Amino acid sequence: MHEDSPAAARTTAAPRTPVRTAPALAEPLSESLPDAPPPGPPAGHSATTIERGSFCLARCSCGWSGPARRSRDRARTDAAEHLAAP
Repeated sequence: MHEDSPAAARTTAAPRTPVRTAPALAEPLSESLPDAPPPGPPAGHSATTIERGSFCLARCSCGWSGPARRSRDRARTDAAEHLAAP
């Protein structure tokens, strides 16, 4: 039995759109920004979330612990609020 080879697939190329480039900066970006320390948690604080079964809670290295939540997002919000507090 003789089998014919499959015909080459015909494809049509999509029209190409021109690539837009950003204009060049007059000066490097790093020279135009003031030196500022990166924002971060207060010294001695490092909050994280911990999962216990179907609950998630926020804990901090200072000993603070948030309430157990079913929502991981709410536990992360608790941790962020703790880090923002003075």
